[in-house]
Amino acid sequence: MNAAVDGLARQLWRIVEPLHAILYYAPEVSEEAAKLGYDVDTRWPSYFAWRAAPLGSVGATAVTSAFYSFSPRVVAAHVPAAWEVAAPGVLLERRLVAVDRALRSLLGDERVASLGEVAALARRAASAADTAGRPLAAANADLPWPGRPHLVLWQAATILREHRGDGHVAAALVSGFDPCELLVSFAAVGAAPESVFASRGWTPDEWDAARERLLTRGWVHPDGTATDQGVKARAELEQRTSELAAGPWKALGTDVGRFVQLAGPLAGEIAASGVLPRQSTLGLSPRP
Repeated sequence: MNAAVDGLARQLWRIVEPLHAILYYAPEVSEEAAKLGYDVDTRWPSYFAWRAAPLGSVGATAVTSAFYSFSPRVVAAHVPAAWEVAAPGVLLERRLVAVDRALRSLLGDERVASLGEVAALARRAASAADTAGRPLAAANADLPWPGRPHLVLWQAATILREHRGDGHVAAALVSGFDPCELLVSFAAVGAAPESVFASRGWTPDEWDAARERLLTRGWVHPDGTATDQGVKARAELEQRTSELAAGPWKALGTDVGRFVQLAGPLAGEIAASGVLPRQSTLGLSPRP
């Protein structure tokens, strides 16, 4: 993949990610989770419920595998307990209610009503996504499409986001990053402070052991910052991720420019709204 295509793939990720991520941060979503009975003092009980619901009533091992970078202990603390609060089918219905409320709050009813064209483009791209070997993308692609354009846009963004994420996991495996090493290496290149990654549940000893493995490979310095070789390894991982994520956008052909023109400002408004954290494990900082 050349630099121009890689840059376009990352630009599209920066558009899709905020559209999808309102599910985990918007106050309206938290309110809907509380109505279902989830503890919303932290976002994790409902995060695992909302995100894993398309997979069905699976256990902790399946979710740990699909989510990849979480400690198995953190996953086991929430799955399968999540399904005792609400069944996956109920969660899937309520998350659309939650997203509907969130998008209307963020964009306004008039703006929401104008999203037909961008929703159609997003659906085309999502429908072209190859979901082979991509469990989260496939599970979301199996869901029926909502009737309203803004929810079609959100669901398409979710499929595309999980498609890229599934590909990122595959790229990590090929590149030799285990789940904890993936986070350590991301912190090492300055994506976010190490403290931000604590939410993934790895103990200090596990973090240090992962850093030691990367040190042995020559990918980090003793202080945890990335070496030139480590920076190169992460860059190759991200490039491979972009290569694996490019298919749906290629399917849009020249219409991808129109998607960027329409969806870019929406993502920018969401990023600028303050609803998303300024630092996260995604390495995607909202623009001011």
